[in-house]
Amino acid sequence: MIIAKTPKEIEIMHSAGRYLAELLLMLRDSVFPETTTSRLNEIAEKWLHSKSLYSPFKGYRGYPCSICVSVNEQVVHGIPGKRVIKEGDLVSIDAGVVFNNYVADAAITLSVGASSKVLEDLVRTTESSLYSGISQMVEGNRLYDITHAIQSHVEANKYSLVKEFCGHGVGRKMHEEPQVPNCGHKPHTGPRLRCGWVLAIEPMVNMGLPDVRIESDGWTVVTRDGRPSAHFEHTVAITSNGPLILTAL
Repeated sequence: MIIAKTPKEIEIMHSAGRYLAELLLMLRDSVFPETTTSRLNEIAEKWLHSKSLYSPFKGYRGYPCSICVSVNEQVVHGIPGKRVIKEGDLVSIDAGVVFNNYVADAAITLSVGASSKVLEDLVRTTESSLYSGISQMVEGNRLYDITHAIQSHVEANKYSLVKEFCGHGVGRKMHEEPQVPNCGHKPHTGPRLRCGWVLAIEPMVNMGLPDVRIESDGWTVVTRDGRPSAHFEHTVAITSNGPLILTAL
């Protein structure tokens, strides 16, 4: 069942989203060469504690940290640890905030220091594909209009999309119905979009092939060909005035 949120609930989720945007901006400014991914998690947890907030990630199905940090060939769900971030790395940070029992979920990808034009183009294409999908979040459109917009943009730029993971509804739980695939569906199909739906839209775009695997830690998703991947995400509400990005940076 897809749960439509009331205006009051969306207002609470917007507050959660503002907190999350603040956290992601701080984390973005904390990424430097020779920083470990665990250090970024420490920074996030200290900030969350200072705001009397918590992450929906920590403890979710046993996940041990408050954020995910994925580097280069790591697509999503990278567990912060001893990995040292290097000059030229691609770093994706996925984070969430719970405020008044409602969740906001978002992700960013950034290149560290001097980066190649190839990596910059991957990041730019992934982020713009997110906004292509969001542009379709208008009452009366169909769910897979979002999917088609993302896929068309990515493939026009000669990249590939991860099929095994997708966006989702969000509210009191981090993962609610419906699932929002990033590829594989025709436009003008799927459930009709309704005001009050709140969706986390999150394209995961690979420089090489779309194939991925999960590492032995049971969480970290990596590209099978070892090539870089980028990930962007926003929590977005469908309103009578169009899409409202609740996690805008």
